[in-house]
Amino acid sequence: MLRTGIVGLPNVGKSTLFNALTRSRKAEAANFPFCTIEPNVGVVSVPDPRLQRLKELAGSEKIIPAAIEVVDIAGLVKGASEGEGLGNQFLAHIREVDAIIQVVRCFENEDIHHVAGSIDPVRDIEIITTELILADMATVQKRVDRNAKSARSGDKIAKAEITLGEKILPYLNQGSPASTLPLSEDERRLMSSFCLLSAKPVLFAANVREEELAPLDSVEHFANPKVRAVEEYAQSRHGNSTVIISAQIESELSELSPEDAKEYLTGLGVTDSGVGKLIRATYALLGLRTYFTYGPKETRAWTIHAGDKAPAAAGVIHSDFERGFIAAETMAFADLDTLGSSAKCREAGKLRIEGKEYEVKDGDVMEFRFNV
Repeated sequence: MLRTGIVGLPNVGKSTLFNALTRSRKAEAANFPFCTIEPNVGVVSVPDPRLQRLKELAGSEKIIPAAIEVVDIAGLVKGASEGEGLGNQFLAHIREVDAIIQVVRCFENEDIHHVAGSIDPVRDIEIITTELILADMATVQKRVDRNAKSARSGDKIAKAEITLGEKILPYLNQGSPASTLPLSEDERRLMSSFCLLSAKPVLFAANVREEELAPLDSVEHFANPKVRAVEEYAQSRHGNSTVIISAQIESELSELSPEDAKEYLTGLGVTDSGVGKLIRATYALLGLRTYFTYGPKETRAWTIHAGDKAPAAAGVIHSDFERGFIAAETMAFADLDTLGSSAKCREAGKLRIEGKEYEVKDGDVMEFRFNV
């Protein structure tokens, strides 16, 4: 299961958001820096309304959604790359995740201390990014130095790593994260072995007050200038999107039934939970896609990577399915939703038999034929 780490400065709402995401109280949320030391870990279900529709069509006994693992990592501070605020320990935790959610405080509250003494979300983002970049510069330089002797002896891999390192270092030195460095596919594969922190995909979560969340439900029309600043920075410097959340509201929603939560959101003028948007955006950020299986026993969402072909998708269920793959009966969810059954999809020519080279699409409903 892929892991996403929640990072940010102290007292920006990370632990409150983690508790809301995982519908738990694993993470202590307190008004002082470093109330989280050891990372909290939870599994989060990916909201997908298509599952309920498939359950209805099949009369399934239960639903099993897709899931990702979320890690609540303690707040970083300026100087973390040099060990400030237990920074080396926290950076090591970031190294273990596949993607990053950076929580950015966009709300004013005199009762909640900010380590920098004022609210400036772009400055906060740059503090975190700078610490990741500084740590990466040290990592790359060590890699280059370690390969010097082998490269002089003619080792091709060592030479390639030095060449790449000498390309990465000046880019990092100008304050740009490794994730935005233009590289060939071969270079990007080689860079992945460097395990760079700033190479991880990042999603920004703009944390606002309850009264600022509604009724405007998109960044483009959002009244809070701090949120607009985050969105503009995320797009221009990282090429990534921003999700607006109110960690406090999400914490309250996590304690309500789905029906009560929906009613509460409607009262705020908001159509969807910020947590739901954040989970779906994180799922996409990780390059994940969903296909479905359904029947009387269960309706289930299976997680694959974008570009995976049918045998690999079958292997997510069981390795025997991939090893003995013959074909996959496939329908698009939209067709099944419209027509109402696999039999009607077959009659309409919407149920296809796909082979080993078929690239599975998000929303495919599949049944595999295999023989081992």
